[in-house]
Amino acid sequence: MEKVDKLDKKILGILSKNARMPFKDVAAECGVSRAAIHQRVQHLIDNGVITGSGFYVNPKSLGYSTCTYVGLNLERGSMYKKVVERLQTIPEIVECHFTTGSYTMLVKLYARDNEQLMDLLNNQLQTIPGVVSTETLISLEQSIKREIAVAPDTDEE
Repeated sequence: MEKVDKLDKKILGILSKNARMPFKDVAAECGVSRAAIHQRVQHLIDNGVITGSGFYVNPKSLGYSTCTYVGLNLERGSMYKKVVERLQTIPEIVECHFTTGSYTMLVKLYARDNEQLMDLLNNQLQTIPGVVSTETLISLEQSIKREIAVAPDTDEE
């Protein structure tokens, strides 16, 4: 991956706060042309620095009132990929991580209510071959949601 320079970091900092900001406004804030911003952003996409863009959909607006994190323990860590294949078929799961510490895996899911959560746990997650235990943590409130901070280099240029 190529080095991200000071201008790239400034662009990333602006777009991480508002991905919908028009390139002309980003250009004005950076003191360069709109074409330069377009080229830089395309280069950042091509090099995997920017990995996506889109809209955040509030799960509650779709009836999903319960955000839950579930720690999974597997018989063997080597079963991870097979378990992930099964987890991908459960649309309520929005994140999955292979972790160190207390759990082999950590998943984030949304449920409409406690009844659906119980079904997801008992009839879907706990029935996956290789899953030996689960621990459920219900999020009461999301207080912070943001991208990683992009700090400009102070020693460059």
